[in-house]
Amino acid sequence: MDSAPQTWQHPGGKLRELGPEALTDSELLSILISSGIKGMPAEKIAKEILYKFRSFKTMANQPYRNFLTIKGLGQVKAIRIAAALEMARRITSHS
Repeated sequence: MDSAPQTWQHPGGKLRELGPEALTDSELLSILISSGIKGMPAEKIAKEILYKFRSFKTMANQPYRNFLTIKGLGQVKAIRIAAALEMARRITSHS
């Protein structure tokens, strides 16, 4: 059996094979973003978001409109991220 590290075309494949805990923050976020724009794949957009906001925790406190300032994020992608952050907020507030 080959023990070389697997390289995935998309973080979704990595999640499927290794589980969500194996993904980096940018890989998890890139799954929500889904697709990038010309010259900027989803994972690069995710890295830009994390660079700007520093962490998921600080992202969770951002108004939706702040996500629209990130190149490559339109309304649909920003809505997906805001919805996921709100779900996480509700999970943590109801525990």
